[in-house]
Amino acid sequence: MTYREGRFWQPDVTVATIVERDGQYLMVEEMASGRCVINQPAGHLEPDESLCDAALRETREETGWDVRLTGFVGAYQWKATETGRHYLRFAFLAEPVALVESRTLDKGIVRATWMSPEQLQAEMPRHRSPLVQKVIDDARAGRVLPLDMLVFVP
Repeated sequence: MTYREGRFWQPDVTVATIVERDGQYLMVEEMASGRCVINQPAGHLEPDESLCDAALRETREETGWDVRLTGFVGAYQWKATETGRHYLRFAFLAEPVALVESRTLDKGIVRATWMSPEQLQAEMPRHRSPLVQKVIDDARAGRVLPLDMLVFVP
């Protein structure tokens, strides 16, 4: 998409949460474009919501887990080749706090599951985007910043 009079380019702003427990990662299987794909708990930032609050909300809605954010992994820019849409993803590291099994998961979510790094590698063709593996690789490499790197000014 090119700039047109009166319009400006704006990417989709999303959050993703990397939740690790005992060497496994909390992932979701979800339906996207007619196929079942693997992703972190992730979704779009809503109006008047901080990035941290969005990450907590999306994790809760897609997995049933309450988590505690422990770090900021980074901001990632990606263009989906299928749709041409641009995404700006803010990735967080978190630890699980409690599963609320009675929660209904978001529409399109098939299930939440824990996966080892080896399982994730084997399932790479099913990853929703290349960002799925990239953010985990960065977190595993210790590329984690303090949460106060992000400032929300209401």
